[in-house]
Amino acid sequence: MVALKSIRLDSVDEGVPCTAIREIGLLIELDHPNIVKLEEIISEDTSLTLVFEMCDLDLKKYIDKCHGFIRPIVIKSFLLQLLKGVAYCHDMHILHRDIKPQNLLINMDKLELKIADFGLARAFTVPSRSYSSEVVTLWYRPPDVLLGSHNYTTSIDMWSIGCVFAEMATGKPLFPGRNTEDQLVKIFKILGTPNIDEYPDFQELPEWRDDFPRYKPKDIKNIVPGLPDSGIDLLKKMLKYDPASRLTAHQSIEHEYLTEVTNVNNDN
Repeated sequence: MVALKSIRLDSVDEGVPCTAIREIGLLIELDHPNIVKLEEIISEDTSLTLVFEMCDLDLKKYIDKCHGFIRPIVIKSFLLQLLKGVAYCHDMHILHRDIKPQNLLINMDKLELKIADFGLARAFTVPSRSYSSEVVTLWYRPPDVLLGSHNYTTSIDMWSIGCVFAEMATGKPLFPGRNTEDQLVKIFKILGTPNIDEYPDFQELPEWRDDFPRYKPKDIKNIVPGLPDSGIDLLKKMLKYDPASRLTAHQSIEHEYLTEVTNVNNDN
C-alpha cells in the first residue's frame, strides 16, 4: 500500500511547478523515521505523481477519533517524534513552514508520527535571508510573521509545534483566527499584548500598529488545563513572542516534560 500525490502539469511548456520541484528536491535529501518517505516519482506528460509510504490518518483525524482526548503518554510520544523530525530538518538547514495537524501523519499500529507536505518548505542559510511572510497556515503562524517579519529562521516551526502541542492537549486549536488581525488578537488575548521587555523589536515590524488592543496575559494553565506543570513550562517556552527566545527543537527534546517518554501501545 502506498499514498499517491498527483501534481497536474497545466502546460508542457510551463513544466513542473517550482513548488513541486522544491518539495521533491527536499524530500529526496531527507531520510528520517519521523518524516514521510518518498518512494518513487512517476512522470507523465500531463502529471507528476509522488509515491509515498502509506500512513493511516493525519493527526487532526486522530484527535477527532479520540473525541479530543489523547492519553498524556501519547501526547508526549507524538510531541517527541515531531520534535525529532523537525530537529533533523533544521540540522539539514530546512524550514518546514507549515507544521499543522493535517500535515502530521500517524501509523496506528505503532503510533508513529511522520511529518508530511513539504510544499512550503525551503532550505535556509545562516545568516538568514529575507523570506516570504505568506507561509504557515494562519492558526499556526507565529506573531512575528503575522506582523510582516521576513527574517525568521527555525523559530517559525517551533511556534507551530507549540500550537500543535496545545491542540493535542485540549482537542481544539489554540488560536483559531478568521484573518490576520483576528489571529493576532486571539494570540494577544491569551499571551497578552507584547511589550518591549519581552520582545524589544516588535514595534519595528512592518504590520505593527500602536492601536492594537492591549491585553494582559492569561494563565496558560487555565487555557490548556490537561498539561502538568512541566508541560505548561515547555509550551510557554515554545510560544515566546521574541523568536530568539523560543526553545529550539533540540532544547525541547531535552526538556523535563519529555524525559519519561516510553514506548506506547495502541490502546487509545
